Amino acid sequence: MKKINIPPVGNRIIKSAVGVLLCWCVFLLRGRSGIPFYSMLAVLWCIQPYIDKTLTMALQRTVGTLIGAAYGLVTIVLEIFVLRIYDQPLGFLIVAVMIIPVIYTTVLINRKNASYFSCVVFLSITVNHIADENPYMFVLNRVLDTFIGIAIGMAVNSARLPRRRRRDVLFSAELDDMLSPISEQLTPFSKIEINRMLSEGLKFTLVTMRTPASLMGILSDVNLNLPVVVMNGAALYDFRENSYVKAYIISGDTSDKIRGIVNSAGMNVFTNALCDDSLVIYYDSLENEAEQAIYSSLKKSPYRNYMNRRPQPEDRVIYLMVVDREEKISALYDTLTRSEEGSLLKIITYPSHDYPGFAYIKIYNKNAGKRHMTEMLRREYGIEQCVTITMKGSRSLNGIAHELKSSFEPLRFLHDRHEKSKAVLK
Repeated sequence: MKKINIPPVGNRIIKSAVGVLLCWCVFLLRGRSGIPFYSMLAVLWCIQPYIDKTLTMALQRTVGTLIGAAYGLVTIVLEIFVLRIYDQPLGFLIVAVMIIPVIYTTVLINRKNASYFSCVVFLSITVNHIADENPYMFVLNRVLDTFIGIAIGMAVNSARLPRRRRRDVLFSAELDDMLSPISEQLTPFSKIEINRMLSEGLKFTLVTMRTPASLMGILSDVNLNLPVVVMNGAALYDFRENSYVKAYIISGDTSDKIRGIVNSAGMNVFTNALCDDSLVIYYDSLENEAEQAIYSSLKKSPYRNYMNRRPQPEDRVIYLMVVDREEKISALYDTLTRSEEGSLLKIITYPSHDYPGFAYIKIYNKNAGKRHMTEMLRREYGIEQCVTITMKGSRSLNGIAHELKSSFEPLRFLHDRHEKSKAVLK
């Protein structure tokens, strides 16, 4: 039976409940004056995953409230004191027609996103107003109710527990121990938490033997501020610039000789090379079902470029990959490691999880390495130390946000207690 992953109750949900409760409290403190419903609507709209988004929503709500309140006041004054048609069919027609200038005003001032709020406030005033109630005080109270909600929403959303943020540490997460497709593992909750910590100074990178194309799906909404270590430490890739900032290259002559050894053994080789700043995957012929399956599934990606020919002399080869039956891979691995060219390269082999009975060989520049490239990244950005985030057996990217949170921003009183304990031990 497939395990069902139930998402946790996030901070936004809890803060929404707290915000609604505070609206009730303010309502009671005001002597039950006003209508807390409008405050609660503003609270729920202003509580967003990111602080900058909260400010944007608060501004939209403020602008929308002022526009809607202004038109609402004009409309009810016109209906009650001038035309004396409040709560009559002609009055309903005027309310409907006034929606046009309400929305059009948001267009004129280039605040189209506030049009919905303008209409909500306008209708709450013109539809809910009682004929014998002072229209000026009624509108003032509706505006005040909304502004109370905006203030509570911003205060609740910006509230943080006292934490010490470790901005002098490079946190790296190893992906290659995970068995399931990584594109399905990073939940919206995890993305929000990671993005929030990144905005607060987190130095974070991912380390994988995969190509950048394999990470595109999960990182599309993650605002990484550092390059990631890809292709088993053979390259650094910056998703902000869509560029390889560092790569250990296999010379064209060496890659040709390795490809000759593989072809002589009756096997195909996938050559991953940089053409300008794009990764191109060259191949000879697809002989076995694993090769065919890999090609069929990955060629659909817009981030992968497969070409059925030999690499060009100007291409920069990053690594070569062979996939075949385990017994053939074992024999080829022995041949490669004993060869003169193989002694100058980094050659690894491992069984295939996706294709039982098959195994891989991957060949890199001898200097390529995850730990080496991570350390180079740390030095390049002047970060004092590096910490590897482990999944603790969860084999899921969903554990990253939790591990990062406890490591990057421990509660201040817990961290101070830990530091005192270390000092005593010394």
